[in-house]
Amino acid sequence: MLQNSYELFSALKQMGYMQTNRDLLWWPNSNTFEVVVGALLTQQTNWERVEESLKNLKTDDLLTLQALSAASTQEIADLIKPSGFYNTKAHRLKLLCTNILNEFGSFELFQKHVDRKWLLSQKGIGMESADSILCYGCSREIFVVDSYTNRLLGAFGYEFENYMQIQEWMQEGIEANFDKITKMYDIPVTLHTVYARFHGKIVEFAKEYIRGKEVDISTLNKRIRV
Repeated sequence: MLQNSYELFSALKQMGYMQTNRDLLWWPNSNTFEVVVGALLTQQTNWERVEESLKNLKTDDLLTLQALSAASTQEIADLIKPSGFYNTKAHRLKLLCTNILNEFGSFELFQKHVDRKWLLSQKGIGMESADSILCYGCSREIFVVDSYTNRLLGAFGYEFENYMQIQEWMQEGIEANFDKITKMYDIPVTLHTVYARFHGKIVEFAKEYIRGKEVDISTLNKRIRV
């Protein structure tokens, strides 16, 4: 039986996750404005399609806060078509960029001062998107809860009432065992880094072991100390 999130973290690490070396924090180009765009575009689609859209924006020199705020909604929509729901996403992306500039003046100040309440007040930004931006774009000590996390914990018999309960449970186990976790790495790691990588481990595991309604946790169970 899975007792806490530390046991899950440890088991995933034993299995070799994360397997990608694209970024120390797992999300590509973490701590950049690109995270904000990616967090919005990845809703209801897969990351491969988001990467196509990001590439299109970058090719047309629109992958900056100022450029997206100044661009027309149609121009943005044409470039992010691979991500799906492109008209809605283009409108929300332009509005978000405009609001960031109006409220904070620059992406650097946004990184420093934005909070979850402000993000959740923006059109199209929910809990997962907000926390993705805070964790991967702003270096905050926040664990990102997604549907994979919920389904994985459900397979172990856990039930939670809401997003915040899951997040609290996940963070509690990591914080209580943080000293043990630091000894797993050859380099110094922060709590923020661990949260970011933990989310990445879960996503990578889920893509291999979650198929439709089936969640295979047999391999994980073998590595969890009872």
